[in-house]
Amino acid sequence: MKRGTTLFLKIAVILIGIPVLALCIFLVPEIANYAAKLYPDITYMKYLILIDLYATAIPFYFALYQAFKLLSYIDKNKAFSDLSVKALKTIKYCAITISILYVVGMPLFYLMAEIDDAPGIVVIGLVVIFASMVIAVFAAVLQRLLQEAIDIKSENDLIV
Repeated sequence: MKRGTTLFLKIAVILIGIPVLALCIFLVPEIANYAAKLYPDITYMKYLILIDLYATAIPFYFALYQAFKLLSYIDKNKAFSDLSVKALKTIKYCAITISILYVVGMPLFYLMAEIDDAPGIVVIGLVVIFASMVIAVFAAVLQRLLQEAIDIKSENDLIV
């Protein structure tokens, strides 16, 4: 892969992280405050939503970092290495973690949607769950293919 292509992908990875950071700074506290207004009798609702949404940001950024490292390995012609397999494995686990955290937080969003009569909140949560599971499956497939390619390459190196 040409260096310009990986540079473009690295910039894309950075640009993916910027809106999520803006959402974490500006929108997540507003969502938590809104939930606290909807349920004044459940005082800890605000903190549960903050914890859940910020906890999902951690594996998201860790997966972006692993994608950045994977692109660096491609730049250094180390695409077919165990480091790349490890990066894909980490991305897979991060995507699974995001799905699990959203499944755990889904009752909170259901409560918000029920009071506000906005089923779109639940749909957005389900989209995030299924999208991260698709990413996890895709990363697992790439990990498996890359591992088999590395095994075939090492067999061929031993034969020659």
